[in-house]
Amino acid sequence: MDDQNNGGISVTGQQLRSFVERIERLEEEKREVAEQIKEVYAECKGTGFDIKAIRTIVSRRKKDPNDLAEQEAVLELYMNALGM
Repeated sequence: MDDQNNGGISVTGQQLRSFVERIERLEEEKREVAEQIKEVYAECKGTGFDIKAIRTIVSRRKKDPNDLAEQEAVLELYMNALGM
């Protein structure tokens, strides 16, 4: 029997299978994209770029400019407090 009723929620095997298969396909795509990103970083390194710096730039570009400015202000404050 494909259909189950659990506490008023009807779950069909076909619907569940469809969701699981979609998730599996997306997970595979995610692995492929992660591999492509890794290859780009390797290419950057091979060209002589500093990977840590590039990762920092990528991370910062993702952030909201206001949040980034606030984080930088706090970091500067802390560094000054430490005499850096």
